[in-house]
Amino acid sequence: MGKRAARRRNRPQQSDTNVHELFDEKNADWHPLDGPAPKEQRDQSFRRHIRPKSENQAALMDAIDNFNLVMALGPAGTGKTYIAVSKAVEALDKGDIARIVLARPAVEAGENIGFLPGDVEAKMAPYLRPLYDALNDRLGAKRLKTYISDGTIEIAPIGYMRGRTLNNAFVVIDEAQNCTYGQLKMLVTRLGWNSTMILTGDPDQTDLLPEMSGLSEMSDRLQNVDDIACVQLRDKDIVRHPLVASMLTVL
Repeated sequence: MGKRAARRRNRPQQSDTNVHELFDEKNADWHPLDGPAPKEQRDQSFRRHIRPKSENQAALMDAIDNFNLVMALGPAGTGKTYIAVSKAVEALDKGDIARIVLARPAVEAGENIGFLPGDVEAKMAPYLRPLYDALNDRLGAKRLKTYISDGTIEIAPIGYMRGRTLNNAFVVIDEAQNCTYGQLKMLVTRLGWNSTMILTGDPDQTDLLPEMSGLSEMSDRLQNVDDIACVQLRDKDIVRHPLVASMLTVL
């Protein structure tokens, strides 16, 4: 006991002054790394409304706001899926629509992984992972899980869409280049009242045989319809690593 008490007496007394100084008004912008951190260096935070990073992305967002059927075509990394999902979430939050319907062809990228266990949602989950990632980014995991469980966000396999009418909904058809012309014709005719449908895809990157993909033919026919928007994104609109744009010019 005597040695322990002596150590306590000899230990330098720490003042609380430094702690309080960190949180006073003069040091409100204190940053733990290297002094006051400028606002530009703060972590990227969630934005309620996304902003376009190119003219073609702005054109796509404007088309979604003004047309009920939009085709977004372009190479990988141009933000087609993210913009479509973000616009769907915005419409849901504003009360413009009652539900979001997500559909994507169950086509593997050159590798057959066999039959998947579980119900329809579990079987489709691997194919819809890019859409889930975008939804999770815009909604958060808790809201996303709630919306899926109560049907506000619906997973709709393309094979089960025949005969449906999608009213008061925001429909996202992703990876449309992996659909046949017959499938795309069936999908676009599902559009109901007070609904918006977005088809996204890259005609040059299909996992079907080239003659089987119907996206190019569908876009050629629909771009002549006045009330349908067909937005073409280019290599310059790629927002992934700059090497993606460089590679796509030679691949």
